[in-house]
Amino acid sequence: MAELAQALHLVALLESELIRRRGEIDRNNDYYRGKQRLHFASEEFAKFHGDRYRDFSDNWVQVVADSPVERLTVTGFQAAGEERADADLWEVWQVNGLDADSQLGFLGAVNSARSFVLVWGDPDDPDMPVVTFEDASQCVVVYEPGSRRRRRAGLKRWQDGNRDFATLYLPGEMWKFERPLARQDKSPQMAEVDEELRTWVPRDMGGVEPNPQPNPMGVVPLVELPNKPMLVEDPISDVSGVVAMQDAINLVWAMLFTATDYASFPQRVVLGAERPMIPKLNSAGEIVGKQPVDLQKFAVERVLWITGKDAKLAEWQAANLAAYTGIIEVAVGHLAAQTRTPQHYLIGKMANLSGDALLAAETGLVKRVDEKKLWFGQGLREVARLIALARGQDAKARALRSGQVLWADSESRSHAQLADALVKLKDIGFPFEWLALRYGLTPTEVADVVAMREREAAADPVGELTRMMARQPEPPAPEEREVAT
Repeated sequence: MAELAQALHLVALLESELIRRRGEIDRNNDYYRGKQRLHFASEEFAKFHGDRYRDFSDNWVQVVADSPVERLTVTGFQAAGEERADADLWEVWQVNGLDADSQLGFLGAVNSARSFVLVWGDPDDPDMPVVTFEDASQCVVVYEPGSRRRRRAGLKRWQDGNRDFATLYLPGEMWKFERPLARQDKSPQMAEVDEELRTWVPRDMGGVEPNPQPNPMGVVPLVELPNKPMLVEDPISDVSGVVAMQDAINLVWAMLFTATDYASFPQRVVLGAERPMIPKLNSAGEIVGKQPVDLQKFAVERVLWITGKDAKLAEWQAANLAAYTGIIEVAVGHLAAQTRTPQHYLIGKMANLSGDALLAAETGLVKRVDEKKLWFGQGLREVARLIALARGQDAKARALRSGQVLWADSESRSHAQLADALVKLKDIGFPFEWLALRYGLTPTEVADVVAMREREAAADPVGELTRMMARQPEPPAPEEREVAT
């Protein structure tokens, strides 16, 4: 069991790692929401037009991040040695609202390079653990040296009201801490005093539960879902590689808008003429001088005075705005290639493509989704094991370590194509339950359909027998049997 000083030291170390990661996480979240500053502009352009386009963004980051998440749908968990998905685990998944929250967790991992899942028992309902997806800005996990899976400790830190809260998870225990929230309106001297007094202290649980309290699962209950893990470096966010091109696209749009304002119409100019002057009168109506004509008045009234024997008119054509849109289309094409996002997701145009051509266009996205299923699936399999441990089901927990996570199909097909493929697979002997899963039903829905089929067969046995016989292949003719012999 860790001592209080050891626990506080570990919280300080993990909190510093959270602070280090926070900058990139906040930037990626801002870009996903469309809060994007104007970058790459010259000093002169930024000086005159920076504020003008401060709130503008042509947000492609959100499309890139959303495209794989919409195809990541968990349909169940299957333990090793079992033929069907685990109904109890699916009940825990549904009761905790994880069919919806999992989408938030996957999106958080795509944006922030990682997200987390926390599993803890509910003292009021021992059979229904509490499972929550957690944001990367609030959680951190530390692993044993040389391992990417064996967790040594985990921390969750968040703010609520005027307090900071932190929970430290260790294999054998859990500590809860709190401290006052730092105020930003104090002098530097008082801020230093506050920082000295603003230390973590054990949270007062009011006698409801001990602090620290034992961890009955025996492992750290906080699981990391890395987006694109590396062997030695931090995982990579899908958004980080899009930021630079997103800034470039925003700048080209700003230049296009500026050109639209100043040069989108033919311009005419008067050459070799003096500026028109009008007499300046005093109160008695006497001419006391001259003053230039208000040229703004000419523009409104569409009247122009031209003086001078060498005066002439000249004009230049409107700016070619298509040059800007061409650059934007090329930049968006680069985004599509770099992120494996189908171009019809980005450019908003659909050609008359065949089903095979559309399938080929989405191959990169499908492979990208399959990679995420691989890495997220490892973490979710550990989550399933933690759920079993929280319920005291040690044997099931061991089976789930080598089990699998069931996902909906990554590819999008028409119902006609899918039905035709399933009928052909049925003809070569694939069982109905497997086909129903391939169709997209969840294991729970498959069980319901199987029960419905059984009730129909019991209600009409003759009709069912007739349908079965109709599906059987016809026996070969006698001469065919002789040839076969």
